[in-house]
Amino acid sequence: MSAQTPVSSRIASRPRQLALALGHAESFAREDFLAGPGNAAALALIESWPDWPSRALALIGPEGSGKTHLATIWAAAAGARVVSADKIGAFDIPGMLATGTLVIEDAGVTTDERALFHLLNLAREEQAYLLFTARVVPSAWQISTPDVVSRLRAMPTALLQAPDDALLRGVIVKLAADRQLILDDSVVSYLASRIERSFAAARAAVVALDQEALRRGRSPSRALAAELFRDGG
Repeated sequence: MSAQTPVSSRIASRPRQLALALGHAESFAREDFLAGPGNAAALALIESWPDWPSRALALIGPEGSGKTHLATIWAAAAGARVVSADKIGAFDIPGMLATGTLVIEDAGVTTDERALFHLLNLAREEQAYLLFTARVVPSAWQISTPDVVSRLRAMPTALLQAPDDALLRGVIVKLAADRQLILDDSVVSYLASRIERSFAAARAAVVALDQEALRRGRSPSRALAAELFRDGG
């Protein structure tokens, strides 16, 4: 290669390191749940069990807002089984309620209505506790059976809202730690100021920064973050 070859061409000609798609386990332990104004009420409700206002509750919030983390905390404390709402029809209803406690994740869109009807009836008969997670309130779930609709409308809910500045920064640090990354304060501050104020956006930003750093063989620095997110996305 001649000395006159542009620097950009020399960089482009270098072999690019491939980022391996390695799994990263996210911690759902109680000590790793980051509380803030937007989720304090939901956390208090989970930790008040079994002194709930009803035996069936729903955690409502957008993707990545912490619903699964809170549900996992409760499941560990209550000995609850965890099932996906779109799979409840594939399981034995009495078996799901064997411990007297059950988490139903992602309710509302593809929930088996007939199975939900039987689940609610048996849970009421056996005085079992149910914890639902969903992105929308129960009254907006795609359910048409009148008896089920009326019970869903009466179900107490806890809303998880967008994080404030401090919580968003804490979430970024936690997600990075889950991926065995240590981010400088300047990197955390930069990301928090450039991304949408949501847990999902924080997760996507940390994953993108980690993968790009691995691909380039560099540390996840503020300079690298600026290259990726200078335009806010």
